[in-house]
Amino acid sequence: MTSSTGPGRVTGARHWWQDAVVYQVYVRSFSDSNGDGIGDLPGITARLPYLTDLGVDALWLTPFYRSPMADHGYDISDQCDVDPIFGTLGDADALLERAHALGLRVIVDLVPNHTSDEHRWFQEALAHPGSPYRERFLFRPPGADGGPPNNWVSVFGGPAWTLDPASGEYFLHLFDSRQPDVNWRHPAVHAEWERILRFWLDRGVDGFRIDVAHGLYKRADLADHPPGLVVEDPIFHASTAPYAWDQPEVLDVYHRWREITEEYDDRVMVGEVFLSELDRVARFVGPKHLHQSFNFPLLAAPLDATTWRNLITASLVAFDVEGASPTWVLSNHDVIRHATRYGGGDEGRARARAATLTLLALPGSIYLYEGEELGLEQDDLPPQARQDPIWLRSGGTVEGRDGCRTPVPWNSVPAGHGFTTGRPWLPLGPQAVSRSVEAERADAGSTWAFYQRALGLRRGAFVGAVRWLELGPELLGFARDHVDGGELVCVLSTGSEQLTVALPGSEVLLASRAGTSASARDVVLPGGAAVWLRRT
Repeated sequence: MTSSTGPGRVTGARHWWQDAVVYQVYVRSFSDSNGDGIGDLPGITARLPYLTDLGVDALWLTPFYRSPMADHGYDISDQCDVDPIFGTLGDADALLERAHALGLRVIVDLVPNHTSDEHRWFQEALAHPGSPYRERFLFRPPGADGGPPNNWVSVFGGPAWTLDPASGEYFLHLFDSRQPDVNWRHPAVHAEWERILRFWLDRGVDGFRIDVAHGLYKRADLADHPPGLVVEDPIFHASTAPYAWDQPEVLDVYHRWREITEEYDDRVMVGEVFLSELDRVARFVGPKHLHQSFNFPLLAAPLDATTWRNLITASLVAFDVEGASPTWVLSNHDVIRHATRYGGGDEGRARARAATLTLLALPGSIYLYEGEELGLEQDDLPPQARQDPIWLRSGGTVEGRDGCRTPVPWNSVPAGHGFTTGRPWLPLGPQAVSRSVEAERADAGSTWAFYQRALGLRRGAFVGAVRWLELGPELLGFARDHVDGGELVCVLSTGSEQLTVALPGSEVLLASRAGTSASARDVVLPGGAAVWLRRT
């Protein structure tokens, strides 16, 4: 067996976000305090002790700002106020105060690429063709054929342009037609967003997750995308629309935002950067840009030992940047839950636990998605219950995201499952009975108990760089130093058969699956399992 050293540099003072476990709260679906069927800020505040019991370091809140809810809050009419369905600014302050009292950091969503069509600026822009507010968006005359100005398409399907009949011009929207893109070449846009950042920093938020962080700027001439591009993976849409995304000017925005955040104590910015090339993603992080960027390739990859080793190695190299740290993520509010992606049922949930245990052993931060600690899978919703604009715009031909956004089941009572006393905004599926919080916490062998144990063992235990272990096909193994001496080893088996691994002197700290054992000479590992070992 041989080993090689992977990167894991740490420079300067250690910050909380560099190795934090962050729990994503999809606000609409976490906990409803007033019985209207929609999750809200007071509901989250009441459930914060659940997150401390689980063992996370921070929570990330999806948008709770004023919005007509065409895209469930990502179409924002006022970034500095709370929508009444979620509560009030007082409720946001109370949540921050309670979270901080419990030792939890709070990251909030920012959506700088677009507004709602009900935003005051856009309403002024529509008021008359000569309005100066039109320059704050991207209005253009029709193309030569009288149709849209170029060949750009919306991420949600269909053209990225909608006609304003009053003026005869089209406006750009890379998402839903009710989400007009902002013109970041206008100075008023920069000034407004600096105001928004300071508004929330002054209220005490610990950081920002930046939606579509690689968007913002578009190529100045709005030229047609080159013909003949093939969509290989819709997750990384920037690869097939090169003039709409990842323009060089966007980094200047984050340089300025980094200066602002560093006026405050230990805040963080993490970008949602959907780019397939890690070196392009890494351009967004560093001492003069974002602190972190989501690292999505593992989310889109099969659970395969060779694939994972290659992607992890590439990620550690790409994000070995001063003033930044790697991130790891397997699920969020936009993708199919990873328990389902790995096969579903008992086997899919077991492989999901193994994948999570592996990522928790790596340097950097891990972002968990609400409900994965319960082993929740993707819910299959009937057509009449679906609300995602992706599904609606496609006429039901594209699955959409409703299945990963169904509410958290807090208990096994069918009438609302403890999420609400009313009718949930999306129906909970049959798994809500067997994998509710109440049921999972009462079972010492549950996925919830496994997550709690893993997060407790992880805290402060792993230090130093990754050292790869050569263990053979279908096995991914690496070691890191233990803070108290010796080393911690993580081994992941991605095959289906039980394997015996020569790792003498190992003690099992935590295994994702029953049937894992260690002797004086070797370790026995079932297929689709991961284990943490302590070696002296």
